[in-house]
Amino acid sequence: MIRLDRTDHRILSLLQKDARRSNKDLAANTGLAPSTVSERMRRLEEAGVFLGFHADIDPHALGVGLQALISIRMSRHDRKQVGRFREYASHLPEVIGFYHVTGPNDFLVHVAVRDAEHLQQLALEAFTTQPEVAHIETSLIFEYVANRIVPDYAVS
Repeated sequence: MIRLDRTDHRILSLLQKDARRSNKDLAANTGLAPSTVSERMRRLEEAGVFLGFHADIDPHALGVGLQALISIRMSRHDRKQVGRFREYASHLPEVIGFYHVTGPNDFLVHVAVRDAEHLQQLALEAFTTQPEVAHIETSLIFEYVANRIVPDYAVS
C-alpha cells in the first residue's frame, strides 16, 4: 500500500472534482512545480490509486429514458453460482452498476434502458431465465445523484 501525504491527497481531491485538470493547474493549486506533480501522478498511477478517468455522460443524450434497480435473490448462494451470475450480468449492456449485498437479496443491479417495455424485456429475458435466479424485484429510479468524491479518511 502506498503512503500518501497531504499533497498527494490534495492532488486526488482536485482530480476527483475535475479529472481534466492540466498538470499546470494541479501545480498551481498545490504549490509544486509541474515536474513534481508529474512525478507524483506517475507514482500514484503505478501504485494503482487511479481506477480510471471517466466522462460523466447524460443518459438521456444516449436514449436512456429509464433507470431501475433490480434486486436479485439467488436460488443458492454458493461461490460457483455467484461467480457465474456476476460474470453474466456484468456483461449485459444495460447494466451500469452491480452490487453484491447482504440482506434478503443477493445483488442489486443498476440498469439503464430505453423505456418500460425495454425494462420488462430485460427482466424477463435476461434475469428470470437464469437458473440461479430465484426471485427478482424491480424498483424504478426517479432521480439519480452520484457523489463521485471518495471521502478522504486518511487525512485529519
